[in-house]
Amino acid sequence: MRDFSKPGRSPVYAANAAVATSHPLSTLAAIEVLRAGGNAVDAGIAAVAVQCVVDPLMTGIGGDCFALYAPKGATTPIALNGSGRSPAAAHDAWFLERGITLTPTSPHAVTVPGAVAAWAKLLEDHGTRSLGELLLPAIRYAEEGYPVQPRVALDWSRSVERVAGDPASAATYLVDGTAPGVGTIMRHPRLAATLRRIAEHGPRGFYEGPVAEDMVARLRDLGGLHTLDDFAAAQPELVTPVTTRYRGYDVYECPPSGQGLAVLMMLNVLTHHDVAGLSDLDRVHLFAEACKQAYHHRDALFADPVLNRVPVEHLLSEAWRASAHGAIDMARAQEPVIWPELAHKDTVYLSVVDRDGNALSLINSIFQGFGSGITAPESGVLLHNRGLSFRIDPGHPNTIGPRKRPMHTIIPGMLMRDGAAVAPFGVMGGHYQAMGHVELLTGILDRGLDVQEALDAPRSFAYGGGVEMEPGFSPEVVAGLEARGHRIIPASGPIGGGQIIWIDRARGVLAAGSDPRKDGSALGY
Repeated sequence: MRDFSKPGRSPVYAANAAVATSHPLSTLAAIEVLRAGGNAVDAGIAAVAVQCVVDPLMTGIGGDCFALYAPKGATTPIALNGSGRSPAAAHDAWFLERGITLTPTSPHAVTVPGAVAAWAKLLEDHGTRSLGELLLPAIRYAEEGYPVQPRVALDWSRSVERVAGDPASAATYLVDGTAPGVGTIMRHPRLAATLRRIAEHGPRGFYEGPVAEDMVARLRDLGGLHTLDDFAAAQPELVTPVTTRYRGYDVYECPPSGQGLAVLMMLNVLTHHDVAGLSDLDRVHLFAEACKQAYHHRDALFADPVLNRVPVEHLLSEAWRASAHGAIDMARAQEPVIWPELAHKDTVYLSVVDRDGNALSLINSIFQGFGSGITAPESGVLLHNRGLSFRIDPGHPNTIGPRKRPMHTIIPGMLMRDGAAVAPFGVMGGHYQAMGHVELLTGILDRGLDVQEALDAPRSFAYGGGVEMEPGFSPEVVAGLEARGHRIIPASGPIGGGQIIWIDRARGVLAAGSDPRKDGSALGY
């Protein structure tokens, strides 16, 4: 139990249903749906739609979505890849011939948004309410206005330049040329009209007709290769989740094109370590070394599996684990290596568990803050820049290509045991997310932290040649890491966010946590 004389949060305990999101209005929307008899999928779609309005720099209907859903009685979760594809004309040779590179605000960084189609698919297969009904709270906030929350305001202020360069974006998201302050009421009437169209016509109201025409026209005006056929062809994909066993639990992730496989690779390395008995110094060092091995393989091998074979079986094998484990020196930082046989030339997350025990883990993103910064002027749709994750390299599996999905950072997670859901969980934070899943799960399963303590714990992330560290680690830990050869990078701000709901069947309660790095909250009843 936490020290109540110090600032902090407690987990939220509930007997019937619970929600955890990174925005209070999103959490409230989900709770209202649950209390009205809706299930976890209904509540999740209502919540994420609200957040696409009230947290526009982190997510939107112009972005992508992934989900893991564990219906009551299911022994494995259902996995949905709701990410979008590149235009049919996007051959890597076309970019090479013209010397074009992928930049954050380029139309070529925009893939066809997959979120709306994913929401519709989830509701069609597992929901009990219509998409139109569930979009009503989001429409109300877009029309009538919403107050900007503190963390949203901070992130907004850091992203002014991204939207200032696009006339429609600047008119939509800036107030007198600057970011709105905390508590400012913002309205998005064009987006509200688009949401109403989707509510009436379903996903066709987004991928066909005036909304699609507006998005395609804007992208083509900027030099994009997108066509109406590219948008009309958008379809989410049911995929087979990947899994590994850790401390007696089954950890499930969506397969590539997401990076969830890297979570399982790191857990497999850690399974032979006494993580619970490690000092803070040794634990951060071990995590950094395991992270480097998994991410090095991620960057070399992860891609759209429809067009490129990703060696999932090899990467989850005992042989790979032993190879990665053997490359770790607990006394010294090492360079990452790739197994020779395999060598090859911002976001919002939410968890929902309903009264019947259905569990939803859902993540929705426009990638970087305000995505591409490109807003379709008539429809008010802000477009993501997920295509920035592509490479332009014909020898690489993640090179850009026609109707191809880029490697994705956004990953929902699901923990199960004995064929039943234990916890939908997820961590936001771009590339950090796979490491975030490992830190969250080991905090609970190895270190004995409750769900809120595990979210609150200071974070570290070894990527890009250094170890980024949040405040909260002792000077001795930092000095010890430097002595082992790590280059320490003090975090410029909070690393990511996160939510989790733990299903305690023995006691008949749910324990929900929401990351204090964001504005969100967990609620239950």
